[in-house]
Amino acid sequence: MADEAATGRFAARLARLARRGDVITLRGELGSGKTTFARAFVRARLGESLEVPSPTFTLVEIYDGGDSAPAIWHFDLFRLNSANEARELGFEEALADDISLIEWPERLGTLLPAERLALTFAAGPTRESRSLTVEPSTSWRDRIEELSGG
Repeated sequence: MADEAATGRFAARLARLARRGDVITLRGELGSGKTTFARAFVRARLGESLEVPSPTFTLVEIYDGGDSAPAIWHFDLFRLNSANEARELGFEEALADDISLIEWPERLGTLLPAERLALTFAAGPTRESRSLTVEPSTSWRDRIEELSGG
């Protein structure tokens, strides 16, 4: 990603392809762009003026998708002490019917679904830039090809 704006554009394009039951994991060090991506994703689906706080202290923020669209669950699991604590946050409910954006997914251990789009953010060559690694599971491969133009 060239900069924060590029991260936002990518998130918006990906948001248009997301479906009910999708899991998108966001890995990377603090300040690598995970929350920037999540904010842009939520706003692209639900409205640009929507307030999208970081769930650092609440651990999860839920955004209602409306009558026919799935909700978006934005998890920040940095402060989790064990994977079982994710269950208390409604993690399994989110997986069943909605779209899940999960920061610090490694904290889930064996609860992390195999079917997911794994995004890894890292520092880029300049202070403002980031690199992004995209690893799609089976359910995401065709959509990622569509996103990249074939």
